[in-house]
Amino acid sequence: MNRLPFSLAVFGAILWFSTHAPAQEGEAKKKELPPIAEIKIEHKGPVDFAKEIWPIFESKCAFCHSGNVKEGQYDMGTPDALIKGGKRGVAVVPGKPEESHVYTLSARKKKPFMPLKSEEPFTPQELALVRLWIDQGAKMPTTTRVKPKVVISAPPKTVQPIHGVTISTDKKAVFAAVANRIVEVDVAAGKITRALRDEQLPPEKDPLRAPAHLSLIESLALSPDGNTLASGAYQEVVLWDTKTGKIKHRLKDFAERVVALAFSPKGQLLATGGGAPTEEGEIRVFEIATGKETMKLKAPHSDTVFGVAFSPDGKILASCGADKFLKTWEVPTGKMLKSFEGHNHHVMDVAWKSDGKTIATAGADQVIKVWNYESGEQARTIPGHVKQVTRLQFIGTKPEVATCSGDQTVRMWNVDNGSSIRNFGGSTDFLYSVAVSPDGTIVAAGGEEGTLRIYNGTNGQLLKSVPLK
Repeated sequence: MNRLPFSLAVFGAILWFSTHAPAQEGEAKKKELPPIAEIKIEHKGPVDFAKEIWPIFESKCAFCHSGNVKEGQYDMGTPDALIKGGKRGVAVVPGKPEESHVYTLSARKKKPFMPLKSEEPFTPQELALVRLWIDQGAKMPTTTRVKPKVVISAPPKTVQPIHGVTISTDKKAVFAAVANRIVEVDVAAGKITRALRDEQLPPEKDPLRAPAHLSLIESLALSPDGNTLASGAYQEVVLWDTKTGKIKHRLKDFAERVVALAFSPKGQLLATGGGAPTEEGEIRVFEIATGKETMKLKAPHSDTVFGVAFSPDGKILASCGADKFLKTWEVPTGKMLKSFEGHNHHVMDVAWKSDGKTIATAGADQVIKVWNYESGEQARTIPGHVKQVTRLQFIGTKPEVATCSGDQTVRMWNVDNGSSIRNFGGSTDFLYSVAVSPDGTIVAAGGEEGTLRIYNGTNGQLLKSVPLK
């Protein structure tokens, strides 16, 4: 499903970094990584780039440079550009692997070594196959790669992640997206009271296990008035009436998964974010009353959009994604206003402080970054999580955010000084979602293990642990 230009983009970073790397003379000598072991492999016939080499690059390459971002003047958008290289020169020399930067840096024969130290290196078998491909002339495909048709089916019963949670306006219930279901959980009782069902899908014997989408639900958001719930899945978004449980609108024809949703402050608009990995990100905005699309941005990010958020006055939309950028857009014109760069991995989520002057972002680089919107500068970086920070939310009008992480913790932070306020434990697996009531008294979180946890936000006490599998 991935395209060549972006899955190979990390090698642009190789060429850029090699021309900008600081001198190491005079510094303490660091422990050197050994070269990848060289082995010979038996291979009948020519190496097929699309079937054999491309998958290696896809699995080993981070999404560092892609689309309209061409670090080191290295554009890998076409086979010719892949061979040509950038500032450093030719990246692939057919028939000469020892003169090809793609090979020598991946083999750790020349610096800077790639992939980065924190990433999984090439295996000897993979490296040998790349070398053989170059030895054979580095033949590229002569035809455009055709995406395989995706067949959507219900997730296995054993796969029950919670990818979205949101708290009702009266704080009496939590809506949770678990696998392809949306359930409503009573906060006081800690029990599922109902499940929202798409009547176009086959019913379940147990109405509490009714499916809301055919595929996994990737995102969930509740309108400010609490009357509309939005759920995003593969190529569709559904708007639900929270009182009746019926579908108001079904929004279709998205490029891929819809992994981010945000209502405007007055609840009149819904912004969506997503897109296929390593391809151009997608941002669309819809009118809630009619389901009509009011804004669509062309290639707003060069990779998947993971987070969207309206400013408090609703005039600006912030977005972030796998291309490491935070960007802001004028609503409804779609004009880009500002771009912020500072994370060194995917930016997983974004939120505005109530004053409209501060933005916070969550990174796969394990940090929270706080930005001054007016100056366009980074105010501070907040470390503390030890795995990627997957979601964050400002708490009412306070200078505080709640975050969840792959390190199995939910935490609260003061963005004005970067201090940690409170930790919420109990989770036993990767966390994908967190929600906080505006007054900060109720916190809900869920993740890979399929258990919804509800906390007292003022003291961190676990109130309810509700298995949703």
